[in-house]
Amino acid sequence: MSFTPLLQRLLAALSCLPGVGQKTAQRMALHLLEKDRDGGRTLVEALDEALNGIGLCERCRMFAENSVCPICATERRDKSILCVVETPADVIAIEDSASYSGVYFVLLGRLSPLDGIGPEELGVEILEHRLSGGEIRELILATSATVEGEATAAFIAGLAHSHNVPATRIAHGVPVGGELEYVDSGTLSRAIGARTSFEG
Repeated sequence: MSFTPLLQRLLAALSCLPGVGQKTAQRMALHLLEKDRDGGRTLVEALDEALNGIGLCERCRMFAENSVCPICATERRDKSILCVVETPADVIAIEDSASYSGVYFVLLGRLSPLDGIGPEELGVEILEHRLSGGEIRELILATSATVEGEATAAFIAGLAHSHNVPATRIAHGVPVGGELEYVDSGTLSRAIGARTSFEG
């Protein structure tokens, strides 16, 4: 079917979102136009405010509305432990676990020479400045368990060691509640390799 130019533009704009294909974009657009134009206007305003008002924290590169994000600004965090993650979504996941009280550094990607992503794109200068300040006593590497994630972790670990900061790596393995027959071989291999003593 041939859509009007404005509707085609709306469909193309919605399709830029991850996981939104042509059919999903069409459903969203038609819903907003048919049933919820006020919701659409609210969405436009919220997007405009977010795109203009949200930047990056100058210390950790997490999304922030001020020069420093709320996590870096609070006094309750342990500023001597720095967790390096790939994306803001990783920060949210760790925060939701309520298991970590240190601070973060967000790479906003991972090393990928084929895609033109090197240390400069990951904010390594800012990270190195923090490591050289003497405040960090442990750097936790929480990058993904992909080839690029492992290469990124190795690179940053070397950077930490050059500043005499010990680097640790989060454990990867069988998820809680997971059954071995459904776990992929790479994850299972890593879990077996990183096994710990068991006190029954």
